[in-house]
Amino acid sequence: MAATTIHASAVVDPAARIGEGVTIGPFTSIGADVEIGDGSRIGGHCSIQGPTRIGRDNRVHGHAAIGGEPQDKKYRGERVELVIGDRNVIREFVTISRGTLGGGGVTRIGDDNWLLAYAHVAHDCVVGNHCVFSNNATLAGHVSVGDHVILSGFAGVHQFCRVGDHAFVGMGAFVNGDVAPYLMVAQDGYGRPRGINAEGLKRRGFDGERIAAIRRAYRAVYMSGDSLDDARARLAAMAVDSDDVRRMLDFIEAGERPLLR
Repeated sequence: MAATTIHASAVVDPAARIGEGVTIGPFTSIGADVEIGDGSRIGGHCSIQGPTRIGRDNRVHGHAAIGGEPQDKKYRGERVELVIGDRNVIREFVTISRGTLGGGGVTRIGDDNWLLAYAHVAHDCVVGNHCVFSNNATLAGHVSVGDHVILSGFAGVHQFCRVGDHAFVGMGAFVNGDVAPYLMVAQDGYGRPRGINAEGLKRRGFDGERIAAIRRAYRAVYMSGDSLDDARARLAAMAVDSDDVRRMLDFIEAGERPLLR
């Protein structure tokens, strides 16, 4: 592995732990209690404050601000953290806040995600793996995002909402309820479900039988006109033959906020 390289103009706190083969660009500031894993590259003019743990082989582009204090008026300087996994791409001017005690104390981002320019991940959010947040996509505090989720440009998710695996949120959509797995959400004032993310599922290897089962489940919940309780009963019957429908049902039953419907 190549040697660690720190630009002469960068300011790195002696208490920071910098792995092997890390590159830190000009005028970047790395605070105390920051850990950066092997092979990660940090661009110029970035700010990384701790406690923050960043895994290996991440790519952080210029002017990103990572691990800053949570934007929460209740925060009083308590020890709270940010944990980022491996192989993430974090583009220009992305902001990611640490957690709060009221939300568990940790903001978490998984592996292999792309956070494009000006995206924002607020305090206590949990983001899975293989997600894409397009330019200016924004998560308010305490949002949970599953795996393989796409947030299009200027999409926003209200605090405490959940977005399930394989969901696609369209450009400019404002999400103020839970988005079940596999759904597409389109901008219509506030975002509204507009079918399933069939194209995304095909790209990830879902065959026709699985997609058909997910489509039937979508119709039961979002198009039948049934009450949510009745729709859940229908999903329970479908879930006997489909693990994907079971995941959708489990997601709905675990919700504390209203389902986006």
